[in-house]
Amino acid sequence: MDSPASTPTQLSLVAELEALLFVAPGSVTPAQLAMALDVPTAEIEKALDVLAAEYQDKSEQRGLRLQRHRGRVQLTTAAEISPQIERFLGLDASSRLSRAALESLAIIAYRQPATRPQVDAIRGVNSDAVLKSLLSKGLIVEAGRAEGLGRPILYTTTPEFLQYFGLNGLEELPPLAGGE
Repeated sequence: MDSPASTPTQLSLVAELEALLFVAPGSVTPAQLAMALDVPTAEIEKALDVLAAEYQDKSEQRGLRLQRHRGRVQLTTAAEISPQIERFLGLDASSRLSRAALESLAIIAYRQPATRPQVDAIRGVNSDAVLKSLLSKGLIVEAGRAEGLGRPILYTTTPEFLQYFGLNGLEELPPLAGGE
């Protein structure tokens, strides 16, 4: 006969999702989570909304966030604790982005996917070096090629972009001043 200590306790779907996201090596799709838990994707989406709300509850002041990006989700640490995490892990302070990098990143974030010629046209200068730097930092990624003359590379932001700026999703970007 099993003793009460050896009987497994059934966790809620939200708790099971949290555990899977904690051990996931990176972002995952709700469909992957549904398959792992043998639960319909619609139930996973509802449970993810509950989990995200728990992490965003200001009265709880939690150290984790649920980040959504391009149909994928992952657990990340709260941006507010990044200096302590860097110190704890012995990392150098996050590298600062130049004004040119911030300009280019903003253009890509709001217009994504965006091409280098589009970024150049808005900034009025060549952005090759800046885009290479953003690529090497993992803040943008090549997302294919545009149709048309020369088939320029399309760039989009990454989950690391969201982490760098402490965002849970692209919908948290502030509105553009020009109403665009």
